[in-house]
Formats: sequence, structure tokens, C-alpha cells
Amino acid sequence: MNLFLWSLSFGTVLSAATCDNSSGQTACGTTCCSSNQYCESAGQCQAISSIATTPTSTVENPAGFTTSININVQRKVLRFVCSVKFPGAILIAITPHLFSFLRFIPNAELWDLFVGPVETAATRTTVSATPVATSELIPPPPLYYPSFLTGAQVPLVAKNESWKFPSGFWWGVASAAYQVEGAAADEGRGPSVWDVFTHNAASKSTLFGDTGDVADNQYYLYKQDIARIAALGWDLPLFLQNSYGGWLSPDVVDDYVAYAKIIFSRYGKKVSRWFTMNEPLTFCDEYPYASNYFTAVTIPEQQQPYYCGHHVLLAHAKAYRLFKSMGLNGTVSFKNNGGYKVPLTGSSEDAVAVQRAWDFNEGWWANPVFINGDYPTHLKSYLDTIGLTFNETEKALINGTADFFAHDAYSASYYMAPDSGTDACTSNSSHPLYPGCYNTTNTGYNGWLIGPASDPLSEWLHDAVDWLPAFLKYMQDTWPSKGGIAITEFGFAEPFEYQKTLLADIRTDVRRTLYYKQYMEAVLMAISEGINVIGCIAWSLMDNLEWAQGYHVKFGMQYVNFTTGERSYKASFFEYVNAFKLYAEDPVVPVYVK
Repeated sequence: MNLFLWSLSFGTVLSAATCDNSSGQTACGTTCCSSNQYCESAGQCQAISSIATTPTSTVENPAGFTTSININVQRKVLRFVCSVKFPGAILIAITPHLFSFLRFIPNAELWDLFVGPVETAATRTTVSATPVATSELIPPPPLYYPSFLTGAQVPLVAKNESWKFPSGFWWGVASAAYQVEGAAADEGRGPSVWDVFTHNAASKSTLFGDTGDVADNQYYLYKQDIARIAALGWDLPLFLQNSYGGWLSPDVVDDYVAYAKIIFSRYGKKVSRWFTMNEPLTFCDEYPYASNYFTAVTIPEQQQPYYCGHHVLLAHAKAYRLFKSMGLNGTVSFKNNGGYKVPLTGSSEDAVAVQRAWDFNEGWWANPVFINGDYPTHLKSYLDTIGLTFNETEKALINGTADFFAHDAYSASYYMAPDSGTDACTSNSSHPLYPGCYNTTNTGYNGWLIGPASDPLSEWLHDAVDWLPAFLKYMQDTWPSKGGIAITEFGFAEPFEYQKTLLADIRTDVRRTLYYKQYMEAVLMAISEGINVIGCIAWSLMDNLEWAQGYHVKFGMQYVNFTTGERSYKASFFEYVNAFKLYAEDPVVPVYVK
């Protein structure tokens, strides 16, 4: 089985060494660093005295008390920068390539100050994999038979002998750390911004008050989850956000690269494909953050997503260059996201709206990386006015920093000009659609939806897979990559699944099953037409915390009983696997992306 590491975005990494934390030891690869050392790279401890320190502030501390400064760039790897004993105060020692934060707040205090009590799971030790029962591997009958008066049924599926997935095509399923892991405050983990979002009602980040405290408890059940896959053949540390504004500050770039260096050092020889960023459009659009929970910044709210994006691109590029400089074998990209953009009408204004939408969404990230190191035309016109520009050195740094084009492609929508016209919008910074100055809808001018709707809580998502071949062709023509195109997320929220109570009813996910069947056929059609699609990853492995929609929106190909943690395959999982049994040249070996 190939191993993928999805998004270096300050995630969770398991440590190989078991160390005595009570005595100040921390894990560093297969060894343990003592209380007067820090982990420079896997297996290499450095004395704290060798660090060029920047004493910036002190906090009062009981005499003789020893404390580990937990910076939580990642769980279990960077457990501290330093651990020091002073008679009356803690002096913050900062490595040059890490933080310039001014004061020390212990993890427990961060949880108390910003999050409050967290829920814990019944299982809090790693569970070994157990064989999947044969009875669980019995596929359902096809869910898309027509009925006949005679009672006979003929399946609406037949193998197209001209289609095939090429040799080396990789496929699998995906999940994301905060959405599935749980173990929120276990083993030294500090809070992330999403812990704050989900625990504080004023942030209004989840519709039903759901949190990721326990989620699917995959932190302890991951071995079982991998076994279940084999049987079938965006979060930011709160410390960084409150230190300097997170992705709004250029300081985050070098912090991210330092984090990437540790991950590459530890796993560079084990992981074959890497994604530096997961959907930066999504997490940058989360800005501005609520000032009552996070450090206030002076950047105007309207501009904050673009400052975030600027620093994301630089961080990605530096991480990519670092990977290549380390001589590692593997490919690196980032995960773009967005749907196909269909003009509502044939008007020239709607055509402009479509191009603006490409520029302010996919092109925001893809143009700098795949074309010329700089922003696309319409976006650049706006960013120039707020001083977000790349110099020639930065353009050269960014250009060409992806080995293949990776995109999360779920659906399609119609796009059109603002009611007042594009010019009226672009000349008025107070316009509600400024600076993008385009509008979108899922209903065509003829009154018909672009495709069947998913769950009402995911109103953005419709089954519009008929547009997928055109979408893939647009990607290949607009942002050409010698490495080809990987579809790194796609999936469907079964309508009203959260209201179902019978397990058999939940597992019979008809709409999602049909979506996967048609989606894979659309991919095969695109390949037959010359589009270089190299792989696809379905979202998601199992039901999980779907961010603002909590646990009420279901994308999972496995049902999860959130009381017992038990997983059950849905019909859609079998349909997805069946596509590769029908059309794959290579043996059916799924991968797991996280």
C-alpha cells in the first residue's frame, strides 16, 4: 500500500520514541532529548545553549519550578523549544527559525483560557487492527435497477471496453486530522483555532455545537481504519494565531518551513507523494477571525484572506524547494479546490464573470505555481491596490513548485455578472461582491438545477458530474503539468442521512452510490479523450466532523456510531471499489490520504 501524507498544515505526527515526559524528555525520532536539549531533526538533539536566543519577556514562576515550553507545531514531535529552570521567572528562548512570540502560556492554561472543558473518548490507547468479518464484505445489490412489469430487472451498468485506468493510476479515500482524530487534549496537544471555533458559541462555527474533541477517535483507532481500507482492496496551532496573527503574518512562512523540515526528515523516505497545503482557498476565506477570541490585527477585514493567501504561496514554495534540496525521492504538490464554472448565459458579461471567478479562486493559487509565479490578471489588479505583490525573486521561487496538478473537484455552478454590472462593482469597494465582482447560482436561467441537490446543509453541492470531463480539460489546458492531474477530493452528502436511524437504511446510500458510479465513468471518459488523470481520492473514508455543519452532514462511505466508535461500510464504498475492479490495469490496492 502506498502511503500519502495529506497536507503538512501543522498536523499530527506519531512519534517513534517513548520518553519520560515527567523528567523533561521529549521524543526526537527514535531517541529522546533531555530537558536541556531540543530536537533539531529526527534522532538529533541539540543543546539549548547552542541556540541564538531572543529574550523577549518573562512570566513569573514559582522558584525552582521546571517547565517545558510546548509550542505545538505538531503533536509528539516538537514537544518543546526548551525546558529551563530559573529561580523566579521563565525566560523564553526562541530558535531563530521558529517563534518570536513574547510570552509563555502553558498548554493547560491555553485550554482553560480559550476552550474550556473537552470531552474524552472511552478508548484512550491505540487499538490493534482486527480482521474485518467476511459478512461485512458482502456487496449490496445494484441500487440503480429499473423496474419492469414482468418483475425482471436489468442493471443499468455495462463495462465500456474502450475505457481503462492507466497503469500506475492511484486511488483511495481521504480524511483530515481535526475532523476524525479526536484526542483533542491528549498527549501534550495544544489547542488549535478550530478548538476555539467549535467550543465558543459566539464564534458560530458549527450549526449544532459539535466539536472535534472525540470525533471518530481515529487517533487511537487508526490501525483499524487502515485495515478496513485494505480489506476492500486545516487547522492552525492557536499559539501561532495569537502570537502574530497566523497566516496573516509573514512570520508564519519560516515557521511552516521549519515544521516541514522536521516532517520531511522523519518521513521523507516513507512517503511517496506530498501535499503541502489542503484547500488554502477554504482556510484563507475563514479570515477574519473573531477578535474576542484571537489576537486583533490591523489588516482590514476585506483584505485578510489575501494576506493569508500571499503567505501560503510563499510557505508552499519554500517547503517545495526544501524537499528538493534534501534529495528526497517523491512528488510534491498542494491541493487546490473549487467547482467547474459555467456561464449562466452566453452574454459577454457572464463570460467576464466566469473568468473573474477562475482568477479569484483556482487561479489565485495555480497561476503563480504553474504559469509565471504571479497572480492572474483580475486578482492582480486588486492585490496591486493593497500592496500584495511578489518581487522577481519571489516569482522565481514560486513558479514551478508542483510536480502534478492536484484539485478537489466536487461539482459545478453557474456564474454571472453582478446585477449592477461588473464595472459598477469593480469601481466600488463597498459593493457586497467586491473585489471578486461575480455572482453564482445552482439554478439555470431556465429554472432547472445544474444537478440533483445533496443534503440541504451542503447547499453548495449538486451532482453535476456531467461537467467533469470539461472541467478536467480546462485544468489541463490552463495550468499544464507534466505530472498530470490528480483529483484529490470528490464526494457527495447523502440527503437527510442524519435523520435516518436504521443502520440498513443508512448503509443504502442511493444518491451517493450513483454519484460515485457516474463520477468514475466521467473520469474514464476524460482519460479516453486524452486528459492525463493520474489518480483520484474520494471524500471521505467515514462520517466525520464536517466543519461548520458538524456531524449532521454525512459524506462518509462508512457509517460511524459515535457512541461505540463502530464502523460499517455503506453501499457507496462498494460502488467506488467496483469501478477499479472493472477498469484498473493494475491490481486493486487502495491508498489512504490524510
